[in-house]
Amino acid sequence: QVQLVESGGGLVQAGESLRLSCVASISINNGNVMGWYRQAPGKQRELAATITVGLRTNYADSVKGRFTISRDNAKNTVYLQMNSLKPEDTAVYYCNLIRGGAQYWGKGTLVTVSS
Repeated sequence: QVQLVESGGGLVQAGESLRLSCVASISINNGNVMGWYRQAPGKQRELAATITVGLRTNYADSVKGRFTISRDNAKNTVYLQMNSLKPEDTAVYYCNLIRGGAQYWGKGTLVTVSS
């Protein structure tokens, strides 16, 4: 059973920063893509950013230039550094792992950005 545990969410003011972390219960050294998705109230879950084992990254247009995804394979951890946060970034942020045709999700961490 693969588990993904997110942390780092909270309440911040617009313009501030947060760093989210996601620890996987398995090795992430090879053959996977990890990512962060988010779901705002009343909206569908959407991609924020992904990163491959080879460190190729992909970002939603709405977060480009403000968010940075990174990973530490030795710690089985993926990070999302979020800068210049906006009220529209308010959402539950979910960690995602795709490996071997299977997809896994964490339970999410809430990020609230006040104006």
